[in-house]
Amino acid sequence: MDVDEEDWLQLSGLQHYAYCKRQWALIHLENQWAENLRTTEGNLLHERAHDEHIREKRGDVLTVRGLRIHSRALGVSGQCDVVEFHRDAQGVPLAGEAGLWLPVPVEYKRGSPKVHDADRLQLCAQAMCLEEMLLCPRIGEGCLYYGETARREHVPLTEDLRDTVATCLKDMHRMAARRQTPKVTPTRGCNACSLKDVCLPFIQQKRSAAAYIAGRIREDAPQGGAPCEN
Repeated sequence: MDVDEEDWLQLSGLQHYAYCKRQWALIHLENQWAENLRTTEGNLLHERAHDEHIREKRGDVLTVRGLRIHSRALGVSGQCDVVEFHRDAQGVPLAGEAGLWLPVPVEYKRGSPKVHDADRLQLCAQAMCLEEMLLCPRIGEGCLYYGETARREHVPLTEDLRDTVATCLKDMHRMAARRQTPKVTPTRGCNACSLKDVCLPFIQQKRSAAAYIAGRIREDAPQGGAPCEN
């Protein structure tokens, strides 16, 4: 993928896109955003994870927070919540550290493990960025830490997951170039989305925007009687 740096996408948008293409477009193309309890809890969970001043070393594990990452091949940039570097003879050198190290990305999420792959795709994209930046061997797995369960889900970064990351990002770049916001496809997840009052999924399902506006005009128009005088 040949994308100018100024047109790189936010890596975090991959999770939005995989969950709902319209949600991604509203946030990342139209700059629409709204908070709800879920987003607020997620922000609080990420505050400590993104503290770039916290750097811990325990035995053969070095933990770095808020690491900035990018991929020219994918045309994305972003930030990892946490990257654990494990001392390993097959790893790569790190500035200021003796020995060789292999990175393992760890992404923090407020809820619980999901059936869909949106979180796993974001994690996989982080690993692909780290591989490109550090010129390290392929990262075999990453971890998703969920706030509700307070446990990690170990995620194998398979070839299928990597192919899906690449395919999604190609589609996202095409949509971004066209400034294209997809039409709504309502699901059960719409009720929990912080953007439901912006997206209006169920109104758009029943009638077009033009019909909705025309209806509102009719509701506001004077009912019967003589025409209004100036």
